[in-house]
Amino acid sequence: MIPSSTTSLAMDDVHRSSDIVKVESTINYYSDGFDDSEDPLFLSDDDFVGDDDGAADALLEDIKEDEIDLLKQKQQDCKILSTAELRQRMEQDVAQVSSVLSVSKFEASILLRNYNWSVSKVSDAWFTDESAVREKVGLLVKTVISCGIVSNKRKIIICGICFESHTSDRIRCADCGHLYCEICWSIYISTSINNDGAGCLMLRCPDPSCHAAIGQDMIDSLASEEDRKKYSDFLLRSYVEDNRTTKWCPAPACEYAVEFSGADGIFDVTCRCLTSFCWNCEEECHRPMDCETVRKWISKNSSESENVNYILAYCKPCPNCKRPIEKNHGCMHMTCRVCRNEFCWLCLGPWKGHMNCNRYMERTDSEDKRKKMAKESLEKYTHYFERWDANRKSKLKARADHQRVKDEEFKKLSLSQDIPEAHFEFISKAWLQVVECRRALEWSYSYGYYLPDNEPAKKQFFEYLQGEAESTLEKLHNCVESELKEFLDVDGLSKKFSEFRTKLVGLTTVTGDYFEKLVRALENGLSDVNSHGTKGLEEEVEDCWCCDRCTYANPSSIRSCKVCGSLNIDNVNE
Repeated sequence: MIPSSTTSLAMDDVHRSSDIVKVESTINYYSDGFDDSEDPLFLSDDDFVGDDDGAADALLEDIKEDEIDLLKQKQQDCKILSTAELRQRMEQDVAQVSSVLSVSKFEASILLRNYNWSVSKVSDAWFTDESAVREKVGLLVKTVISCGIVSNKRKIIICGICFESHTSDRIRCADCGHLYCEICWSIYISTSINNDGAGCLMLRCPDPSCHAAIGQDMIDSLASEEDRKKYSDFLLRSYVEDNRTTKWCPAPACEYAVEFSGADGIFDVTCRCLTSFCWNCEEECHRPMDCETVRKWISKNSSESENVNYILAYCKPCPNCKRPIEKNHGCMHMTCRVCRNEFCWLCLGPWKGHMNCNRYMERTDSEDKRKKMAKESLEKYTHYFERWDANRKSKLKARADHQRVKDEEFKKLSLSQDIPEAHFEFISKAWLQVVECRRALEWSYSYGYYLPDNEPAKKQFFEYLQGEAESTLEKLHNCVESELKEFLDVDGLSKKFSEFRTKLVGLTTVTGDYFEKLVRALENGLSDVNSHGTKGLEEEVEDCWCCDRCTYANPSSIRSCKVCGSLNIDNVNE
């Protein structure tokens, strides 16, 4: 599906999948990124003559700008934020709340943490009922600090935790006025930071009956440098994880966060570390599959359900103890390892006195039907899983090959062909297209597994679109993987390299188009056909005709199928 929301939302609101309606997105997420009208990669042989480093640098800058523009187009709904940018935004939000509500920055930080870092929610709640908000977050209306402590720093005060006597300059308190020595405060804060994790951000006064909040000002003045760093990290994590518009990149060791608005309903995002994932479920990008079906598929792959199907399909129960037994020897004489019962594998009769069981006797019980259904279910799952897994592995290898080509083979190619490395961006685009299309093909097999068996027309249409896209992808993958190698050890500019460039760019474009059609068709539920292979053809005979090859319902005004290009034979004969 392609969900999108047409309602204008505040920056703090989240786009839930259940609240979003389908629309047609105008962005081609499987585009190759080439501009046919002005492509710096289509160069004549004269462009490669000479050694003009300035021209090469200028071309490189143009290509980089094109790449950035393409990335912005594909990711116009999300922003990638570094740790420094996150801290800057957090400080800006704190300063804004502090200014609007006329409170200190420490109090503003406490308010934002309690309202999931939503500036608008804090403001709305504060101006609706300030007293209720203060009570909820632990901010006292008036500070209750003993005047004696301020006026007489040498006054002896007993700590409320250790009950030892301290001069007043060694005593600290929160806004509630409960007095404790600095040592007890430091231990209390350190224990919370190291034991409670992110819970230390909601630290309250040590007095059990008091709910006064402990601000970051006390943390900074009483905690050790190590604990202050931990607290700062917890605060930053809270800013990302509690904020509904931001999430951490799920890649290991990646420190970037993604801010997402989802204006066009596409939930695929790509971090600066090149990790792509779905914003909704945080799994890898899985268009055209929806998140719930992906969850079911992943759960199925990791569960024991298929083991049960295997037992039902290839094992037989012992006639005595009913334990499942798998045959692993040639003869039919079986002995159960559990109860030592001896029986015939074919007829499950007792082996003692067994003569033969070659006579056919029709069975009407449900056991055979159950075993047959289990076997067919296992075979269907195996078919789709093998192809899903093969494309998943091919995607991972293509990603690794792309990096190796950029790091190693571009240099060899530049030397052998006497061409600047800046001119090889079309090869990178081809590899990236392979990775994206392998991902789409991978999840299309999961889609096929869950496609209902009682809709043969949709299944036929799906397999046609999938087959066409897969065939084109194999050509592109073979071209960028195998045909490139012949130019690595050739000295001097080869005319064939120009032909190879033209071919590869063309295949990249065509493959992207095929997969965009496949993805859109699957996201729309293959709505172009119904369970009978037509789209209301019986009722609208004069308005459309159904293609004999792919079952697509075409307007009667055209002669060739809009999907596969096949001619309408009836229309031609007329």
